[in-house]
Amino acid sequence: MNREYACDIAVIGGGIGGCAAALAAAEAGMRIVLTEETDWIGGQFTSQAVPADEHRWIEQFGCTRKYREFRNRVRGYYKANYPLTAEALRSDRFNPGAAIVSRLSCDPRVALAVLQDMLAPHIHAGRITLLLNVRPSGAVTDGDTVRSVTLEHTPSGGFVAVGARYVLDATECGDLLPLTGTEYVTGAESSRDTGEPHALAGEPEPLDIQSVTWCFALDYREGEDHTIERPAAYAFWRSYQAPFQRDRMFSWTPLMTSEAVKRFSLFPEPGAFSLWNYRRIVDRSQFAPGAFDSDITIVNWPQNDYWLGNIYEVPEEERQRHLEGARQLSLSLLYWLQTEAPRPDGGAGYPGLRLRGDVTGTADGLAKAPYIRESRRIRAEFTVKEQHISPEVRGVGGRAEPFRDSVGIGSYRIDLHPTTGGREGFYIPSLPFQIPLGSLIPVRMDNLLPACKNIGVTHLTNGCYRLHPVEWNIGEAAGALAAYCLQRGVSPRQVRCDPSRLADFQDALVRRGVELAWPDLGPV
Repeated sequence: MNREYACDIAVIGGGIGGCAAALAAAEAGMRIVLTEETDWIGGQFTSQAVPADEHRWIEQFGCTRKYREFRNRVRGYYKANYPLTAEALRSDRFNPGAAIVSRLSCDPRVALAVLQDMLAPHIHAGRITLLLNVRPSGAVTDGDTVRSVTLEHTPSGGFVAVGARYVLDATECGDLLPLTGTEYVTGAESSRDTGEPHALAGEPEPLDIQSVTWCFALDYREGEDHTIERPAAYAFWRSYQAPFQRDRMFSWTPLMTSEAVKRFSLFPEPGAFSLWNYRRIVDRSQFAPGAFDSDITIVNWPQNDYWLGNIYEVPEEERQRHLEGARQLSLSLLYWLQTEAPRPDGGAGYPGLRLRGDVTGTADGLAKAPYIRESRRIRAEFTVKEQHISPEVRGVGGRAEPFRDSVGIGSYRIDLHPTTGGREGFYIPSLPFQIPLGSLIPVRMDNLLPACKNIGVTHLTNGCYRLHPVEWNIGEAAGALAAYCLQRGVSPRQVRCDPSRLADFQDALVRRGVELAWPDLGPV
């Protein structure tokens, strides 16, 4: 497979941001090549199997019109194709899994079907060319301009080259940044450099990156035995306890220090936090009797966060070792749950737990790709820092820093999972925030834009700019910006610096249904 493609805009990465960027650019009449490393578009929603993490106002406001269309289509898909109860059919806020963490916890296959349907008219019309199973391996640049990107077709070992007038990096780890020589940052910054209250007090640590998680789907069949083969690394993980953990990794109390939640449990249990309901994607009580013989849940828990090493900014051999380490951790957690996890009745293990590889589209039962929380980040014209969004800095009754160049909004706590530098992470409030255009513009490169988690944020603010609706908004804004610049013969920098052009672009975003400012709200 050795081919060349030419297009207006190359969107490298088919996750949430990539799909949103491709849709925005195609709707503006551009020709797009959209690429994806796996065989499923959708990223967090699909190949990573992470139900939507959203803010509490999501049903009323706080996302783009296109993201809301996606959510409505997901609900419509269930109502058109699944036997639901009468109450579920009537609900305009139907949540398939009734999950604790998400107002729309759906099967990854449903999210995939909906995204494919949204892209289909553009693919069939030839505006979008979708390339699956391709991973960026090189780039050709000319000064401050990216001319083309080379991608390896992983099943065949062949290569494709994509030439484009604009290149959008929507990869999960910001893979185009080193390939194109774009200036970028990784890991944890120093408070000396950023002025952030919770940044490192000493030197920055570029390899101190949030943990990844290899998610998987489970159902439960009482009385059956679906115990997997003992994983090779089980002995290690069974006894592992990080210095910041109050108990071993495999326990019901590995990280919980809050007095509000004493411990975890697998199934709902008085006084405990139900991990089963936490990221559940099928609540069978909402479906007609017999439609499902079990709930289905996604395991993305504190017990399978992997922080023993990085999967980027390291040699390929080390990357592969840590990818396998993350897989082994998740399989070991499942084996512990099936064989040794303490039960309320005094027994041990739940052998009826069954991997659902059909849900994740894999033979081994795990998701197609690990859940990536933190990417490489461009050195941007403007970087969002903790003091721009923190109620600790701005006052509990205050508002986040207003950005005149807003291209969208988002809201979530600053949520840092344990890091590869051995830090516990933390979970602190933030104020509903805006996405400044300056955070999408690299300090030097002219035709490369970030369209995922790789915008101008810090290690800390990445913790709230990385969630599903924010990533969609970033991608949609990047796709719309590239199309706007091509249609008018201007650069992203010119759009930001010229008040009349900026206002015109923002008007175009508003017409698309992109919200640029929040109403008066308190901290999250």
